Amino acid sequence: MPEPGEDIWKKIAKDFEKYANFPNCIGAIDGKHIRITKPKDSGSLYYNYKTFFSIVLLALCDSNYCFTFIDIGSYGKSSDSAIFKKSAFYKRLIEKSLHIPKPKPISETDPKPLPYVIVGDEAFGLSENVMRPYAGKGLSYEKKIFNYRLSRARRFIECTFGILANKWRIFHRPINVNIDFAEDIIKACCVLHNFVRTRDGIQYEDTLHTAPMSNLITLHAGRGTPSSLNIRDKYANYFV
Repeated sequence: MPEPGEDIWKKIAKDFEKYANFPNCIGAIDGKHIRITKPKDSGSLYYNYKTFFSIVLLALCDSNYCFTFIDIGSYGKSSDSAIFKKSAFYKRLIEKSLHIPKPKPISETDPKPLPYVIVGDEAFGLSENVMRPYAGKGLSYEKKIFNYRLSRARRFIECTFGILANKWRIFHRPINVNIDFAEDIIKACCVLHNFVRTRDGIQYEDTLHTAPMSNLITLHAGRGTPSSLNIRDKYANYFV
């Protein structure tokens, strides 16, 4: 699928602010288990914590429920964090080769620019370009509001997976082909998903169902750097 350039990222961020009230957000990220039949001589590599065989679809979406990046083929037993750090998208994010726009202010009262960010759950490591919720109990009002706003933005990737699975019924049963062919099928479905969304627009009923896909196992990815913690705090301050 076409890779976003700087102008596309800015358009995605504008739409996320419009629909999710989260500024400078260029996507929501998550991963899902795709059921497969047991690959030959694979042992437990593809056997996940839900006790079935799977490969993982890691995806980033925009606020129009279209995929912007996908990574397919990680072993079912892996966690979100491990899969994300092995993905081509993560490597390019670290290398700063994704053409993400330069930081910009999100508030008229604070002219200091903040980086464009991706929103994920607790499993994704906090960094300058990846925001995750505050963990723990007894959170301050600011942190609770931030978590709520981030959850609203993350909902777009959950809905995107749901629309994908409801449209392409192959996801309702184990895919009974070899791994390479299964990956090609999943890629084709994601590309066709984007084509249909662009052609037909968003149908409200498409967003009402939950995908028959299982979440990845969540392993907390540890604390972020002081810089990333400071960036998250600034976003939290903006929301109150």
